[in-house]
Amino acid sequence: MRRHPEMNEATVSEDVQFTDRELDIMSILWKLGSGTVNEVRAHVQNEPGYTSILKMLQILEEKGHVRHESEGRAYRYFPMVAPEAAGRSALGRIVEKIFHGSADLAFAGLVERLAEDRPISDDQLRRMRHILDELAREQGDESEGGES
Repeated sequence: MRRHPEMNEATVSEDVQFTDRELDIMSILWKLGSGTVNEVRAHVQNEPGYTSILKMLQILEEKGHVRHESEGRAYRYFPMVAPEAAGRSALGRIVEKIFHGSADLAFAGLVERLAEDRPISDDQLRRMRHILDELAREQGDESEGGES
């Protein structure tokens, strides 16, 4: 994703929540880097009206999630929230609300669901194992440091 120059650490790490339609629009802006109402509209399923997309972009701007710049007679909208921030926020809500804080159930559910949709490559599995090994080492170091 091409980040707008004004996207800073606060916009990368903030806790954000989007409605389904807002997330559709943000996903398009993340993919394109920016977009006019017509450009966003062309990528939205079921081709909603121009004014519907415009209103959603205005709401996102009021919330501070996008900003615009004039481009001729149109406005170009830029995402001001990184997709990683939205993903972390959404995953955190899923873990808490669906899996009642259980990291292992959430992880198992996520991996099983991903495997249903597409094969998980050996390289991806190695990266997952590496992440888990790193977490185990970090937690082992923390528990050792806490003992006297």
